[in-house]
Amino acid sequence: MVPTADAVTPPDRDVFVLSRPHGTVRGRGCIGSFTDTAAAAEALRTASVHAVVGAIPFDPVDPAALLVPRSLEHSPSPLDGAPPTSRRITAVADHPAASEHRERVTRAVKHIVDGDVDKVVLARSMDLTVEPAVDVTELLGAFAHGNAEHNAFAVDVGAAGGRDTWLLGASPELLLRKEGRRVTCRPYAGSAPRSADPETDRAAAAALASSAKDRREHAFVVDYLRDRLAPLCDELDVPSAPEVRSTGEIWHLATPIAGTLRDDSVTAFDLALLLSPTPAVCGTPSEAAARLIRKIEGPRGLYAGALGWCDARGDGEWLVTIRCLELSADHHTLRTWAGGGIVAESDPQAELDETTAKLRTVLNALGIERA
Repeated sequence: MVPTADAVTPPDRDVFVLSRPHGTVRGRGCIGSFTDTAAAAEALRTASVHAVVGAIPFDPVDPAALLVPRSLEHSPSPLDGAPPTSRRITAVADHPAASEHRERVTRAVKHIVDGDVDKVVLARSMDLTVEPAVDVTELLGAFAHGNAEHNAFAVDVGAAGGRDTWLLGASPELLLRKEGRRVTCRPYAGSAPRSADPETDRAAAAALASSAKDRREHAFVVDYLRDRLAPLCDELDVPSAPEVRSTGEIWHLATPIAGTLRDDSVTAFDLALLLSPTPAVCGTPSEAAARLIRKIEGPRGLYAGALGWCDARGDGEWLVTIRCLELSADHHTLRTWAGGGIVAESDPQAELDETTAKLRTVLNALGIERA
């Protein structure tokens, strides 16, 4: 652990906030940090630290942004939030351009047809400069306001060095929650854009529920989680079919998974490292999909990793790091991402449209009507 002085991060400052339907967790102050996930896991297991909060990267070779808060505070209510402040874009850059993303999907489908992978998740990013500057507390509230479950998070990824850079978002996807020996997950994979027209919206949900392509994509994730968790559990309940859930912009296939761990000394952070990244953001087989992502996209950093908290008891909650942005220290420039699962039946234009719909979560929270 690298110690952090109070002069860098004041003791009463929020360095981590996670709002969920069942409550809000805040990490205040920062007395230390980790970039090495193995060192953080060992510190929790040996009670060298009382808690760890923050984010782990998509690729384990990249540095994590993990903090030891001075205090970890729980409240029973989620953030209410408020509508966003209206902003305008003064500069924008897509990585890659729309035409290149479609070409990447075509290349990925060929890899699938050739048998290199069964599924791979391809993402694209958008760099924005906005006016007025982003206030972290206001944006966190806008994320919470923008979805019915009040999901929202903020991680001061620059806290250890006093850089005031942040990871913020509203991920709907629960990687895991651990309370004692009880562990729950709710993977999301397979999605469709929502519509402002109620009849069209209902039809989109029904079509998603019956889509063989999306159900197969979803099954890869469920099978992965079952295979990883079953050896650790006395009981594991995995429904045979997914349910359809919605965010403000997207319909998703989701499966609630619940289990009872054999050994309660396994921490929530241990489980996050075991499960992340899932096929929902990587692919199947995992190692082959990750190699293909590195080849096609390059490094993802913290995007599509996991974020959350773990306390001294080993309890905690971790989400998949999606529907998010990284905010630069000037609070005007930021990067956001969106991805989609590619299988043999994937259509390049439909995959591009899916990422465009997913980007709306961040753009809406920023108060940007169009991009």
